[in-house]
Amino acid sequence: MNKVIIIGAGPAGLTAAYELLKDNKGEYDVTVLEETNAIGGISKTVNYKGNRMDMGGHRFFSKIPEVNRWWSEMLPMQGVPSKDDKYLKRSVSVEEGGPDPKKTDRVMLKRRRVSRILFNDKFYDYPVSLKPETIKNFGFLTTMKVGLSYLAAVIRKRPEDNLENFYINCFGKELYSMFFEYYTENLWGRHPSEIDASWGAQRTKGLSIVGIIKDFFGKLFKVKDRKVNTSLIEEFKYPKLGPGQLWEVTADEIKKLGGTIIMEAGVKKLHKNADGTLSGVTYVKDGKEVTLNGDYIISSMPVKDLVAGMNDVPDEPARIAAGLPYRDYMTLGVLVPKLNLKNKTTMRTVGNIVPDCWVYVQDRRVKMGRFQIYNNWSPYMVKDLGHTVWVGLEYFVTEGDKFWNMTEEQFSRFCVKEMVKLGLISSPDVVIDTHMEKVKKAYPAYFDTYEEMDTLIDYLNTIPNLFCVGRNGQHRYNNIDHSMVTSFEAVKAIKAGSTDKSALWNVNTEKEYHEEKQK
Repeated sequence: MNKVIIIGAGPAGLTAAYELLKDNKGEYDVTVLEETNAIGGISKTVNYKGNRMDMGGHRFFSKIPEVNRWWSEMLPMQGVPSKDDKYLKRSVSVEEGGPDPKKTDRVMLKRRRVSRILFNDKFYDYPVSLKPETIKNFGFLTTMKVGLSYLAAVIRKRPEDNLENFYINCFGKELYSMFFEYYTENLWGRHPSEIDASWGAQRTKGLSIVGIIKDFFGKLFKVKDRKVNTSLIEEFKYPKLGPGQLWEVTADEIKKLGGTIIMEAGVKKLHKNADGTLSGVTYVKDGKEVTLNGDYIISSMPVKDLVAGMNDVPDEPARIAAGLPYRDYMTLGVLVPKLNLKNKTTMRTVGNIVPDCWVYVQDRRVKMGRFQIYNNWSPYMVKDLGHTVWVGLEYFVTEGDKFWNMTEEQFSRFCVKEMVKLGLISSPDVVIDTHMEKVKKAYPAYFDTYEEMDTLIDYLNTIPNLFCVGRNGQHRYNNIDHSMVTSFEAVKAIKAGSTDKSALWNVNTEKEYHEEKQK
């Protein structure tokens, strides 16, 4: 029997474990080691006094049929409208024969995607759309500036050797400075001119002014079979109890299939043999070191930590790995009776709150990057849906900086002041409760030694029984579906006895990601 050690109980690690075990005929003994006390990695859901928090906001959308089938097996699509849809008599498409969210938790909901930008105390669609409201918010002068700036960018394209130039080529300098420059610098702690352009190509997935115009006229003239950019999708799937529920269900299935999951077991060492293979790992549990031997290692731990924990690593890959940068994440859940924001849309909501799942904050007066409204992700995320609004204020930080070192009381006081400054609430006195959460290495960053990543990958590929998967395992800003696919490919290689890792590293490398289903 082959012993497989999987590092990390996030989407990538748990997907790999389940794929190895689901049709296992005694071939694989699978152990998952998770450093924290929570399943799901950055996709975990935190339950605080009956109010649930999603770390970063996770829309479940994929163009990959295999991923969609996988999700449906774990959490079938709803067959009956959810609580808020029923209350509002709101039309929603359901799956015939699917479960009733009122009767079972094991269900995936279909939710409406609303994400907007808060800029100069006004809401703008994200991505910016061609609506009368947009033009009205801009005003004539700004509209002309945006248009002329974009034309200038079309006529004189900049070399896309950094993120700033990439965004200006896509949107023009005026729109870039309004909606991208400060947010991006806030997110990464670096100016966009210092960041590799490949991050923008992956996150905007080909979106540009031209794409927005095409989408507008496609809707206007009801063009059939039009390609829809993933940033423009209008619906997505979402687990009834938040993203972590999917991975908690997956973890339960892994245990039923005979897999072992050890929590609070941080991997500190990886043991490399003279022939270049890995023999196993050493993890720390309850203050004691435990060594576990394995035939295969599937790692979703940060590459930086993976390489640092290995013996006999040559100087060059060791240097590159040590220099890989990350951005950490802090969020404050805030419970209030209502928000001051007025719902000026035609979308009906419980309590008539604004319909957004999350809002990008483009305001240089504050450090807040985004805020989520959990009521709109799922009505089951909030304990008292009818009388409270549960908001998540998101901050991008670096471990050890002044924000990271704040106490929960200090962080809460700072964030609530920013809510008042933005006009989300009238006074700190209206806040009912708050809760702070932190996530280390939430975002692998595309600067510093990242440009030498290919050299590091070449070294990692020389270790035949090591497979790097997931966002941190590959130091790539993967979505959930891409992280899962890296694990699909790792499992295929292990089952085939192959040491070729190219399929793993080729996941999510296309420069554009259109919503065009694969055959």
